[in-house]
Amino acid sequence: MGEAIDWDARMRGLDATSLPRLAGELAAMADEASAAWQAGQLQGASLAALTDALLSIVQGEAGAARARLACGELLGRLGDPRLRLPADADYWSWLTLQSGDTFALGRFPVTNHEYRAWVDAGGYGDHGAWTPEGLAWLSTCADPWPELAKQDDAEAYLIANQPVVGVSWYEAQAYATAMGARLPRFYERVWAVRGPKKRPYPWGDPFGEGHANTKEEVLGRPCAVGLYPDDCTPEGIYDLAGNAGEWTADAAGGGEYLLHPGSWDQPSLASWAKALTAEKPTARWAALGFRLAKD
Repeated sequence: MGEAIDWDARMRGLDATSLPRLAGELAAMADEASAAWQAGQLQGASLAALTDALLSIVQGEAGAARARLACGELLGRLGDPRLRLPADADYWSWLTLQSGDTFALGRFPVTNHEYRAWVDAGGYGDHGAWTPEGLAWLSTCADPWPELAKQDDAEAYLIANQPVVGVSWYEAQAYATAMGARLPRFYERVWAVRGPKKRPYPWGDPFGEGHANTKEEVLGRPCAVGLYPDDCTPEGIYDLAGNAGEWTADAAGGGEYLLHPGSWDQPSLASWAKALTAEKPTARWAALGFRLAKD
């Protein structure tokens, strides 16, 4: 058995003067730190110092993409202080449409943190939150999200601070209803990205490199919400171009619903504000999530 690590000394030894180097150091110790935390060996001041260091990486832009990905995952495991629930006022960002009407969007896509809380509280048994069509689907589906989450290869998609993915439109709609919210209308989502200045992407134009978690980044999976600070509107709404595609409330005809496809497994062409596709409400995949809206 190896000698126990002095985590207080390890935290003091981190190079906080260089964020790119710090990202690499934290990424290299991610598995070790996660195991130490689970074993109760990393706590108190050391845990607080590590959380703060991880947060500085996640909220900044320094470091290689894969190192930042690992830092975001570790922060999600240790406890990401940015995470909120729909009942929290700062979960939301309020917007005013050109018409003068106001509505709110979630600052982040719905995370595993909040969705899991609903599941564990019996959300799939709360039939009042489900549409009749959703209940019919649920009664015949052998693997709704709680079952998918038990699969051996699901762990990488279940980090608390990553967007929940693999949900059908029916599941997304039920969660929104249970939270006293709704799914966004497509035009609301477009407005959130474009604003009065008609931005093609949250950061403006052109698409460029390193702005969002799209296929070009080659991460091959979702990342912590907000890990790409440029993928954020002036109102503080993150991950509208990449990370996970998002269901909307809008029916598209033929029993399908509109969604914005920008995600980790799609190229940049799927990321611009007006990009859309339509799918059956039963569609689910590892790059499709959703966001909440409310009036």
